[in-house]
Amino acid sequence: MVSYIETKDLVKIYKLGNVEVQALRGLSMKVEQGEVISIVGPSGSGKTTLLNILGGLTKATAGRTWIEGKEITNATPGQLGYLRQRMVGHVFQTLNLIPTLTAYENVELPMLAIKMPASQRKKRVEELLNAVGLELRMKHKPDELSGGEKQRVAIAAALANDPPILICDEPTGDLDTDTGAKIVRFLLDINKEMGKTIIMVTHDPGIARLTDRIYRIMDGKIISIQKPSESEESNVQMMVQMYKDRLAETNAELEELQVLFNEKRISPEHFAERWHNLKQTKKFLELELHRMGF
Repeated sequence: MVSYIETKDLVKIYKLGNVEVQALRGLSMKVEQGEVISIVGPSGSGKTTLLNILGGLTKATAGRTWIEGKEITNATPGQLGYLRQRMVGHVFQTLNLIPTLTAYENVELPMLAIKMPASQRKKRVEELLNAVGLELRMKHKPDELSGGEKQRVAIAAALANDPPILICDEPTGDLDTDTGAKIVRFLLDINKEMGKTIIMVTHDPGIARLTDRIYRIMDGKIISIQKPSESEESNVQMMVQMYKDRLAETNAELEELQVLFNEKRISPEHFAERWHNLKQTKKFLELELHRMGF
């Protein structure tokens, strides 16, 4: 019997000039309805590629995919469009909010795409912005909102057409620890209260432990599936590896950020905010690894 969401032997190959890069190498996974799943692994392991296939943003080179038990392996562009508009809501780290539109207009936009009547749109937008605690900020544009507020607008927009599935790619990646924790708690509330199935890529071991199951990806394959409630020794091993992966990536991000600033490709304000958040993340990871004896 096919699960609610399932992939079997997925392969994804990207061509970069004359070079082929294999992002997924026969990846198989199953997600049941109403689950919250976290996907973890180092950069370049295939996490985002997997989400893009599940969300109808790209097609696999080989293998099969089912969403809500229906196969989308050979879906037409029109069918994939329906999947993106009605079945799957996307929450990205980069937010994808349109800067010239207000919070209200950003949440309304997906409803315009499916030609929802104006009266229904108004009611739905107000309900969603009230649900995410932004009823007093609906006329503000993204640059007038904090990082956490912008992410809540993005979540409201992802829920606009009431999709049964939310796919979240590092939804807390650009947020400080406290704000990120609030966003995750909000997503977990959405799961419980609205019954949404959530698949979330995260680098944060603390977030992963809050989900029903943790899929670990390495080199385009699932190498382990774990429930956070399993043995303490197994949990510790998983946490240590995740902390090490995240620390290596944080150091790389700090180096890249410094280069961008030196080349004047980002503003001093953006540099200062990201540098502060990354330094906080690095300190936390180092302290946790030291506490765990590594």
